[in-house]
Amino acid sequence: MTPEALAEKLKEQESAVIFCHMRPDGDAIGAAMGLKRLLEGCGVRCSVACESAIPEKFKFLPGTEAFSAPPDTEAAAFIAVDSSDENRLGRYGELFSKAKKVKFNIDHHISNTRFGDYRYIEDVAACCQIVARLAPLFGGIRDGLTANYLMMGLSSDTGNFAHKNVTAETFRTAAYLAECGADIHLVQYNMFKRQTRERAKLFGETMEKIRYFAGGRIALISVREADLKRTGASSDMTEGFIDFPLGIDGVEVAACLLETGRGKFKVSLRSKGTANVNEIAAVYGGGGHILASGCMLFGEFEEIVDKLRYTILQHLPD
Repeated sequence: MTPEALAEKLKEQESAVIFCHMRPDGDAIGAAMGLKRLLEGCGVRCSVACESAIPEKFKFLPGTEAFSAPPDTEAAAFIAVDSSDENRLGRYGELFSKAKKVKFNIDHHISNTRFGDYRYIEDVAACCQIVARLAPLFGGIRDGLTANYLMMGLSSDTGNFAHKNVTAETFRTAAYLAECGADIHLVQYNMFKRQTRERAKLFGETMEKIRYFAGGRIALISVREADLKRTGASSDMTEGFIDFPLGIDGVEVAACLLETGRGKFKVSLRSKGTANVNEIAAVYGGGGHILASGCMLFGEFEEIVDKLRYTILQHLPD
């Protein structure tokens, strides 16, 4: 679907609920809040629904109290942003799937299952890059707050414009958002520098326990529930941890195991390019991008480590 056709169809809606994936990151939050403000400027009544509360890290922008509201089941349209499939919406996935609504799917993951009635899916750096591209079709970005939300997502999914997914268009999008009033210093400081003492303690302890496999080609870090309790940190504070082991010389694939319940682990995967981690995540029902993907694994910790190590090895070139 073309951006123009999608924008026209969205503007026809009287009301809409924008759904984010569970455990939302900066791109999901930025895309949802940015799109909400753009559509409201066109007279579309909007709310944002997510099964998870917004992490403390992202509350530096005003308006976050509007995030994670209960879904308005009377709304005319349901919109999913930054979600590769309906299961990523968590407990709202079934509601989205079965609802007799006009359904939209706006995403940038190559693993997207093409759900929904109207879809705009493109493999670009961030979902916020897509929303920014749509902005002129909604009359443009009218204020700095909308620009900051989109800049937050763009910066988040590109590792502050350092990842391989960054293109010339990504920088043009950032320039456009800056022209619309985005404060890159505010976003960059809160996203990549500011942290609590609890996060700093957890980060140090986690990196002391990096495990290497395949002669140092694979690096694995883990954060257990006991680690969070001991340091006083919360699970959302682990965002960005995986970038550190990936930066170590010789490491080609990095994995982070975050314990979210007894025998339940959220797995984040990153690659420097020699391995397609989207394919690795897909083995376990996950997905994402070639260089950044994730999945869920269940079982005993050491069994999961061994299983994941074996799967990554199968996708590394000889």
